[in-house]
Amino acid sequence: MNNQCDVLIIGGGPAGTTIGSFLSQKGWKVTLLEKDCHPRFHIGESLLPMNLPILERLGVLQQVEKIGVVKRGAEFNSKSESTRRSTIYFRKAMDKSHPLAYQVKRSEFDEILFRNCQRIGVNALEGVRVRNVEFRPGDRHLVQAQHESGESTTWETRFVIDASGRDTLLAKRFNIKEKNPHHNSAAIFGHFSGVQRRDGKDQGNISIYWFDHGWFWMIPLQEDVMSVGAVCFPDYLKTRRSSAKEFLWDTIRQCEGVRERMKNARLISEAQATGNYAYTSQRAHGDGYLLVGDAFAFIDPVFSSGVYLAMSTAEFGADTVDGCLRNPAKATQLLSAHERRVRKGISLFSWFIYRFNTPAMHHLFMNKQNRFRIEEAMTSLLAGDVFRDTPLRRPIAIFKLLYYGIFMKQLAKSWASYKRRAKNATMIFTGGTTQLDKSDINPELPKPASVQVSEKKLTT
Repeated sequence: MNNQCDVLIIGGGPAGTTIGSFLSQKGWKVTLLEKDCHPRFHIGESLLPMNLPILERLGVLQQVEKIGVVKRGAEFNSKSESTRRSTIYFRKAMDKSHPLAYQVKRSEFDEILFRNCQRIGVNALEGVRVRNVEFRPGDRHLVQAQHESGESTTWETRFVIDASGRDTLLAKRFNIKEKNPHHNSAAIFGHFSGVQRRDGKDQGNISIYWFDHGWFWMIPLQEDVMSVGAVCFPDYLKTRRSSAKEFLWDTIRQCEGVRERMKNARLISEAQATGNYAYTSQRAHGDGYLLVGDAFAFIDPVFSSGVYLAMSTAEFGADTVDGCLRNPAKATQLLSAHERRVRKGISLFSWFIYRFNTPAMHHLFMNKQNRFRIEEAMTSLLAGDVFRDTPLRRPIAIFKLLYYGIFMKQLAKSWASYKRRAKNATMIFTGGTTQLDKSDINPELPKPASVQVSEKKLTT
C-alpha cells in the first residue's frame, strides 16, 4: 500500500477543490486526484452572487476579483424584437447584500481554487487519472490511479468523493447515470475578440438571446474576450454537416441581435460542440462515497447555475462527510439528508430551465413586474439564493400560475413548443470538436436565409 488518507477526491474542478478545502480545514487528511494539469479550458464562465460568500470563506475572493469582470445582472433579449431587452439586476433581489458577481475565464478560476486547496493542506495532484475504485464495506477503500509518466499508485481511504464532472466516473461504473427524461439540449461555443459590449456598468452583464432553435449566451471576459455559445435543441445541431467553427458562424447569423454585436468579431479559440447536456444520477451517495457537482447531475446552463451548484453543494457536502467520518453510525442518515437538499435546489432551477424556450416564459421575462414580489423572487433565484430560508415559495408559486395562464392564452404556440421539447428529450447527440484554423478571419455576416430541417435529418 503506497498511500493512506481519510478522504480521496476524484476531480480538481470547483466541486472537488471546494469540498477538499473545507474538509482539510476540518482537520482531515485529504488527497485530490485531477486527471489534467492546470490551467485547462472549461466552459461555464459566469458566476452568481451567492458564489462570493463561498469564495470569501475559501480565502480566494480577492484573487477572483482580479481576474473577473464585474457582473451586475443578466440581460434578456427578445426573440421577436431585436432591439428590445430586459435586464434583471442582482441588487433587486430579496437579499440586497449581494448585488454583483463575476465573469471569469475558467482556466484561471479553476487554477486559483486548485492552488488554494494545496495551500490549505490538501494533497492535490495533477496529471493523475483514477482507473479503478474498490469499495470494501467495513474497511478502507482502494483507489487505483495512473500518473502521466505511466506509474501506477494505489491509495487507501476511508471515504471517496466523486467530483469528476461530466466524466461521472462512479455514476457510470454503477450504471446509475440517466439522461434527463424531461429536457435535452446541446451546445456550440467559442471565444471571440472584437465583440461589442454594453455601455457603462452593464458592460460585464451576461446577455441572453432567444432564437428559433434555442438561446445564445454572451459572457464578457477580460482582455477583449467574449464567450459566445448557443444552447440548442438537438434536432438543430444534428443538421450540422460542416465543421464546428463554420456551424457556429452559421448559427450566429440566425440571431439578429447577436449577429449585429459580432460584425467585427474574430474567433480566437477552438470551436466546440457538445451534447448530452442534461442528466442526473439515480442516487448521490452510497456506503463510503458521495457524488458532488456535475458528477451527480447537470442541467441546462441558462441561469449560470453550474459552478454555483457545484461549490455550494460541495461546501455543505463537506459538513456531511465530516459528520460521516466522526459518527459512522449516522452516515446513511446524513448522506440521505444531503441528497434531499441538493435535489431540492436543482429542482427549483429545473422548472424554469425546462420551460425557458417557451412563448409564455419569454413573455414573463420580457414583461417583468414586482407584484407579490415576483421580480425580487426571480432575481433571488438568478442570484443563486436557493438553499437559504429566503421567502421565495409564495412569489414563485404565483409566477408559475401566471406562466400556466399565459400558456393557455397562447395555446397553439405553447403546445408546438412543448411538442418540440418533448421530441428532443428523446434524442441522442454527442457533439464533436473541430480545431480552429488560427488564420481564419471573421467572414461577413449577411442576413440569414431560412433554415430548412428535413424529417430525415431529425431521425435519431
